[in-house]
Amino acid sequence: MAELQRELSRRYRGYIGEQKVDYHLQFARKYTILQDVCLEVDCKKFQIDGLVITEHAIYCIEMKNFKDRIIFNTNLNQFTRSDGKIEQGYNHPIVQAESHQLLLIRWLHERKIFNIPVYFFVAISDPSTIIEVIGDELAINKVVEHSAFIPKKISAKESVLKAGGQANIHHRKIGETILQACLEHDFNILRTYGIKSNDIMSGVHCPECRKLGMERIYGSWKCHDCGKKSKHAHLRTIADYLLLVNPWINNKQCMRFLHLTSSSLATRILKTSNLQYQERYRRWIK
Repeated sequence: MAELQRELSRRYRGYIGEQKVDYHLQFARKYTILQDVCLEVDCKKFQIDGLVITEHAIYCIEMKNFKDRIIFNTNLNQFTRSDGKIEQGYNHPIVQAESHQLLLIRWLHERKIFNIPVYFFVAISDPSTIIEVIGDELAINKVVEHSAFIPKKISAKESVLKAGGQANIHHRKIGETILQACLEHDFNILRTYGIKSNDIMSGVHCPECRKLGMERIYGSWKCHDCGKKSKHAHLRTIADYLLLVNPWINNKQCMRFLHLTSSSLATRILKTSNLQYQERYRRWIK
């Protein structure tokens, strides 16, 4: 449970960090900007936090939300974070960004898209984070920056490419091609932490007191703990099921997870839950 809490905290910090980076990138709206791009090359999925497609190049943005002090050691090829008491090592963000850059180039080449430069930057979202370099400071400065300065780095690179005669690209068309091929990033929470689906507590959450076990009464859900009534409390529970257990749900599973006794009621609820029905498999997906 403690490990799950740490993972939740880490992912929430990452989400907040991405929001901060997105805020700074919005000033480059003349370009095509994509977030959370998940593609596949050679049967291997890879996810890029942000893509900025300009008139001359594609920029992969690796977003990081580290606090306190981060240290890039180019002599030892190490990346660490320090809170003043403990120094801890992490996966090197530049290595991650370089890997995504190479995979994206291969993905483009598979689709016969050549001669488009692909660069990367590592965006540090928290402006209070101190960036320290041991070794080649210039090399780190070329690709690492607080998120507020990433648009400036992109603009500077664009000026160099334009002056060098780099041909214009149809950034909107490239963006549409990438979007059409985007996959849903699949992170199996239960498998990662060794949790069985039967361990997941079922029932409809009360939106007021958060207790499980709301009862379906005359077209609404009623909580027996606080008396709250809701017509749409099941939507959150179905979303939880699709996230935690399976990316699809059928009538029988809906009855079990929502504690329903009527098959026809389960069908009506699924039909009004903004889901798509797969007739071949008799199941619903998001």
